[in-house]
Amino acid sequence: MSDFYEESRAKKKPKWKGFFSAVAAGVLGSALTLTAVTYFQDDAPQASVTEENVQTESSANLDVTPVSASSNSLADTIEQASKAIVGVVNMQQQNNPFGQSGESAESGTGSGVIFKKTNDTAYIVTNNHVIQNASEIQVTLHDGEKVTAELAGTDALTDIAVLKITGDVSASVMEFGDSSKLRAGDQVLAIGNPLGLDLSRTVTQGIVSAVDRSIEVSTSAGEWNLNVIQTDAAINPGNSGGALINTAGQLVGINSLKIAENGVEGLGFAIPSNEVKALVNQLIENGQVVRPYLGVGLASFDEVPPQYLRNLPEGVTSGAIVANIDPDSAAGKAGLQVEDILISIGGKEIKNSGDLRKHLYSDFSIGDKVKIKFYREGELKTAEVTLTSNQKAN
Repeated sequence: MSDFYEESRAKKKPKWKGFFSAVAAGVLGSALTLTAVTYFQDDAPQASVTEENVQTESSANLDVTPVSASSNSLADTIEQASKAIVGVVNMQQQNNPFGQSGESAESGTGSGVIFKKTNDTAYIVTNNHVIQNASEIQVTLHDGEKVTAELAGTDALTDIAVLKITGDVSASVMEFGDSSKLRAGDQVLAIGNPLGLDLSRTVTQGIVSAVDRSIEVSTSAGEWNLNVIQTDAAINPGNSGGALINTAGQLVGINSLKIAENGVEGLGFAIPSNEVKALVNQLIENGQVVRPYLGVGLASFDEVPPQYLRNLPEGVTSGAIVANIDPDSAAGKAGLQVEDILISIGGKEIKNSGDLRKHLYSDFSIGDKVKIKFYREGELKTAEVTLTSNQKAN
């Protein structure tokens, strides 16, 4: 079960409390993680260009222009791009033996990319799972300077977060590229801090293996299907939040996860830059991604004991069960109740709680009026709701 949209302010019915509390603890405690698997990748030799006289039978008629070996150097591109890469350290308070909060200690490390600067402020994009539950966030710049960052905004569902640092920041800004123009076979490079800051700004090379992949992930906000770029550039723990760049040095993706199983190599994934760009602007402005808000906490059929499903008509084998409701939300005002079993929204079938989240966020907008079909005590009912915003008042 996952209480997405927002935590409900309604009290749960007693007989649901123990079961759904246990399910919620499992979901809310999860986050995207990267498993440490060593990748071995041979160094790819770089072609060198040497000035030579071109001699052919018709060479006298050719206009030959010498090409310098250093022009359009990939090394120069990487050197410049690396100045926008930072190390991100998640600091969390440690409890002493008496249960009291003590000093903060390093809990994990990742990477980040400076994508915007003003006179005295720099903004960094990274993954939400890199900074999740941090009591303090430390950032290490390309020149070794360490600064404390402020969390400007985060979105657990898409695994994107924006950090803000102030002061005289000498680091470069990385330009966004157009990820929609990527094709399988395009050369890309990953820059980040694999296995910690000792290997900061490590560069790995590969190609785009596929575009528009959909990967199902478990986040602290619930299940979600991430749209990602697949690459065979080596991505390891610590690369999370780092840059996937094209040969022009532009940011085309944020490295986020990989498949790490025995016998599996070269399956890394990055969030496309076009999606990241839209998200970071919202996070800077609102501190969150503004989405339609229904106001229910749900559980899928496979999360619920069979006795809660006994009144359903034969043939109804999927849906999402309402576990709690915000009484001031659209769902609460439309009369939905705990234990209602939702089967469609706006004509879109709901097979599980993830389906409702996907349809709500992808197919509808704030202010839309949608019809929800649901079963209550075995009887099919319909309610019309007007979707509101999940934005919290400042």
